[in-house]
Amino acid sequence: MQITQIYNGPIGLETRHAGPDNGEVVVLLHGFPECWSTWRHQIEPLADAGYRVFAPNMRGYGQSSKPDDVADYHVDELIKDVDAIRRYSGAEKIHLVGHDWGAMVAWWYALHHSEQLASLTILNVPHPRVFLGTLRRSPVQMLKSWYVFYFQLPVLPELTLPVGNYFFFRDILRRTSCKGSYTEEDINTLLAHWKTPGAMKAMVHYYRAAMRSQPKARFGNQVSTPTQILWGENDLALTLDMAKNSVKYLDNGTLTTYPDATHWLAHDKPGEVTERLLSHFSAHTTA
Repeated sequence: MQITQIYNGPIGLETRHAGPDNGEVVVLLHGFPECWSTWRHQIEPLADAGYRVFAPNMRGYGQSSKPDDVADYHVDELIKDVDAIRRYSGAEKIHLVGHDWGAMVAWWYALHHSEQLASLTILNVPHPRVFLGTLRRSPVQMLKSWYVFYFQLPVLPELTLPVGNYFFFRDILRRTSCKGSYTEEDINTLLAHWKTPGAMKAMVHYYRAAMRSQPKARFGNQVSTPTQILWGENDLALTLDMAKNSVKYLDNGTLTTYPDATHWLAHDKPGEVTERLLSHFSAHTTA
């Protein structure tokens, strides 16, 4: 596995990549509060299967750029980073995979650049319209998403999140995932990323940008790309109904759920996720 800085204009993306130069391109997008290592169980198996794999640290994470302006973290900007990776790879079409915030960006990319996608895989995040609609209608979902509103406060979130050596993050990841899903190696990797100067402010800016300017898809809400949604049913923050309702927006899609897994599906079911990815990619080649 190698590390490369891939640029979208002035925005540099610290990107792990592996696999043959002539392989079909796979882009793996992590979410909050993780980093590229969300996919550490998937990168090498996918590369060994002949795929050219790119796993960036999203902007604001690790050694990727951390712009100051909240607007720089709007999904309209984030999908430009994905396309910069695609252009760097030289591929006309890619397989796009996302979890958590990475999944939200993947959804948005599919809604605006479907011609650039061979396949889409989403882990534990509903279609944007489903999420926003549920948040508006459901007091229960609003309570589950309390942190989104806390992150709208100026300065305070980035000052409090590091308390107790990032206890909040460490506790949430271990308490809301399956036992043993996060190893000491995983936590130490994440700690190093969280301690990167400017990271907390940048990570919180994702939520500030989302709430200050709620996105509207320019080309409708239906996803034409062949899509699979993989969903751990024991998700603390997002309900299974949101996953089921997301399927309505897929022209060609499936939902696979795991009653014994959580929001952190790539850690809970690493082998299963890898197999699902390989199967999906092979059924929808870039050729």
